Amino acid sequence: MKALLLVAHGSRRTESNEEIAALAARLAQRSQGRFDIVEYAFLELAAPSIPDGIEQCLQKGAQSVSVLPYFLARGTHVVEDIPEQVAIKQTEYPNMDIHITPYLGTVDELPDVLLKLAE
Repeated sequence: MKALLLVAHGSRRTESNEEIAALAARLAQRSQGRFDIVEYAFLELAAPSIPDGIEQCLQKGAQSVSVLPYFLARGTHVVEDIPEQVAIKQTEYPNMDIHITPYLGTVDELPDVLLKLAE
């Protein structure tokens, strides 16, 4: 089974965290069999944490977890913080495929999405 874990920063605002939960639900609906499990997690300020999110995926039967950073730029969170959190579970489960995908800001279609929003 394949899992997708959407990772956002996290916020003190409940509404912001609920937006991430809703986005994960929409991803699950649209994944069309590409992922059997879609969960979300936060780097800080909200639960579940990244290690807890990975654990949820594994407990649901995932053999592969794709951790998708919902970040626009390659800052410290993308370069250091998220990999450190993911490494906790990679070490705990060395035989599982737990990997980090490219972050949102790397998507070639992003300029088109921004232009569409601006119109």
